[in-house]
Amino acid sequence: MHINRIVPLAASVLVALSGAAQAASPATTSFGVSASVAANCIVTAVAMPFGAYDGTVAKTTSQDLKVRCTKNLPYTVKLSGGDASSFAPRKLKDGGTNTLEYNLFSDGGRTAVWGDGVGAGAVPGIGSGMAVASANTHTIYAELFNSLANQTAPAGNYADTITVEVAY
Repeated sequence: MHINRIVPLAASVLVALSGAAQAASPATTSFGVSASVAANCIVTAVAMPFGAYDGTVAKTTSQDLKVRCTKNLPYTVKLSGGDASSFAPRKLKDGGTNTLEYNLFSDGGRTAVWGDGVGAGAVPGIGSGMAVASANTHTIYAELFNSLANQTAPAGNYADTITVEVAY
């Protein structure tokens, strides 16, 4: 009767040993993770009203242009010549042939016409990052001249559309 008890005990030892032999080190590998930061810019602008012009004095206004660009990315802000494609001066139109002369400037003294870099100077900048709080502010200064052409303009509503381009 001793033999019957040894066989189950020997079988248990063999099962335990075979399980230990199968518990080898796990297989491993690795993989890379990567990303790239794309050069990008976002620009926002708002309307720039002069208000009512009565033909007796020039009208001035200013407005901030916000530019968000990838950190350390050089960029240039360009403003079009408007619907009349002119920088000297730009022109507001009444929907017909009547115009009012005005211009946009990059300085508070209103001496440096802000243009496309060809017809008039453009404004450079360096990106501070894409976060809203990282936006660079560029102030556009505007003047509706008290010129003879403007003083003889008929009553009406005058408008122009400026295209803003941020080249990077």
